Amino acid sequence: MNITQSPNIRTHYLIPNKSDTLYGCVVNGVGTQDVEPHAEYPIDNHPTGYMFDTERGRILQEYQLLYIVKGSGKFSNSNGTYDVSQGTVILLRPGVWHSYKPLKETGWCEFFIGFQGELVDKFIKLSFPNEEQIFNIGHSRTLIDLYQQAIDVAAYDRPGAQQLLSGIVVHMLSIVNFTVRNETISTDRLDQIVERAKAIMQEKVLQNVDLEALAAQLNISYSWFRKIFRDYTGHPPAKYFVLLKLRHAQFLLANTQESIKEIAFSLGFKSIEHFFTTFKRVTGYTPNAYRKLSTPER
Repeated sequence: MNITQSPNIRTHYLIPNKSDTLYGCVVNGVGTQDVEPHAEYPIDNHPTGYMFDTERGRILQEYQLLYIVKGSGKFSNSNGTYDVSQGTVILLRPGVWHSYKPLKETGWCEFFIGFQGELVDKFIKLSFPNEEQIFNIGHSRTLIDLYQQAIDVAAYDRPGAQQLLSGIVVHMLSIVNFTVRNETISTDRLDQIVERAKAIMQEKVLQNVDLEALAAQLNISYSWFRKIFRDYTGHPPAKYFVLLKLRHAQFLLANTQESIKEIAFSLGFKSIEHFFTTFKRVTGYTPNAYRKLSTPER
């Protein structure tokens, strides 16, 4: 089941089969939503078992790993209510009551992935033994990329998808465990600014971003933003955003039947010619050649 009624929401629910469960981990759902300030939360069309009233809370029969990448809110369990801010990971455990919601005045952007199985039971028991549920890991570009990859894989749900998703889950849990144990939260303001900018670009990859407005949002002048971004990533922000779009184009060319025209315009290119020229300059292939190379005849 896909929930795509809003450009701010991208959610996929899966139906694992018996063979998938033998691997010790199955993923039931993955997604992201950007909740604007004063918006209703949660949305009202999740499947039965996932919907909840934030005042009453809920109990899941699976683990979920939530990552808040902007905004702030509250999380409650039987021990109390806690503040949630940008960079917070919430580990929801099966059979444990909880509730959470963004603050009305800030909203938030969340990623989530739901999973269960003997493999993750053991991993979580060893890595997070004290029943903790809230971890402040700061901004992790790698973790966001893994969520995005999981969303892309779940969108097409091909044979072997569950095994790939299981590997992604273990990678995610490992990142959280490593970060918490080594206290590697970045405190450098410039690092945080660049990582936040990269996250916003990733969120808006199917749209266009006004980079001067983005710099203003991050409370920094555009000229300074451009300099530190280039020093940090090796690319000016405009070029970095184009590279993100082309990476997503490569995925779509290799994994979907969307036409090249549809892909070009969905990614915000001004024309098919512009898309062709940019794609070939960066990858060395035309979009047609890349698709043929990535999907050989069986």
